[in-house]
Amino acid sequence: MNILICFTELAEYTVACANELIEQTGAKVHIIRWPVKDEAPFKFGNAHSNIVIYERNKYNEDELLALAKKIDPKLILTAGWIDKGYMKIAKHFHKKVPSVLIMDNKWRNTLKQNIATIVSPFLLKTRFSHCFVPGNIQKKFAKKLGFKDNNIITGYYSCDYNRFKNYLKSFKDEKKRNFPKRFLYVGRYLELKGLTELWQAFIDLQNENPNDWELWCIGTGDMQPVHHPKIKHIGFVQPENFLPYLKDTGVFILASRKEAWSVALHEMVTAGFPVICSNQVGAIEAFVDDSKNGYVFEAGNKNEIKNCLTNIIKKTDAELIEMGLISEKLAEKVTPKIWGDSLKKLLKI
Repeated sequence: MNILICFTELAEYTVACANELIEQTGAKVHIIRWPVKDEAPFKFGNAHSNIVIYERNKYNEDELLALAKKIDPKLILTAGWIDKGYMKIAKHFHKKVPSVLIMDNKWRNTLKQNIATIVSPFLLKTRFSHCFVPGNIQKKFAKKLGFKDNNIITGYYSCDYNRFKNYLKSFKDEKKRNFPKRFLYVGRYLELKGLTELWQAFIDLQNENPNDWELWCIGTGDMQPVHHPKIKHIGFVQPENFLPYLKDTGVFILASRKEAWSVALHEMVTAGFPVICSNQVGAIEAFVDDSKNGYVFEAGNKNEIKNCLTNIIKKTDAELIEMGLISEKLAEKVTPKIWGDSLKKLLKI
């Protein structure tokens, strides 16, 4: 049995979900993907032997359809509706096999989105039988596009749950003895990630109220890193090499001005981190219980970030450990196993 995934830039966590689907079904998963971005050069050493990866830029639209016909999939997943070649495949297989639209767009009531709801009966509903979204904020958009509740699947984005759970097991006892006074950011170095506000809020706090806490940042991008003796820039790290950094940091922070979801947030709560997130991070609906396992602030508001940092700094080690336990529990809402279960139902096996 063959499954086809028409993707954009493939990430390590998507491979983890595909691995789980293979374990559950015995299928061969064929993934067509666009080239990996420079700021997130994931490697896929964890890929199951039943995964076959094709480079999208090596095929024109006709060649791509011919490849799909040769694969003869029993299930198709397609990321978005921008790629005309992918849409051509979805149209060819419409009503022959389950065809799933992957979408992480929030409903924002923009002109572009309202136009999409008008053309959806002719563009999307003639190609896709189901819609796979991360959470409820995306489900709202899917419903406006004409997908019925029973044809909308939530829980699309999952981290490599077992990996980050194992990381937690390896350092959990050590953190109980000596909780690391370090904030951690993981993500691209881009303005939309709110790094300007985050860095400045941290520096202002250090100037106004000097303390032992540091800020460690993992990632790369087109932003120049700010220099400060208590801010450490680590660069891009493959997920399999995260352990030393997770062991030596204590609280995750994500200040994004715009973030449809955030697999990084799921990774960190799975690893038992208390968290600080902006209100524009979609995944807070699943993984942040405000004032319980973390704090939510208004995106772009430097003073609110500083207040959240201060709230964390004032906590005792025992209180921070308790927040991490709540994060662990919230992380269980989405896993690769749940991801695989959802798609297995479409295969009716």
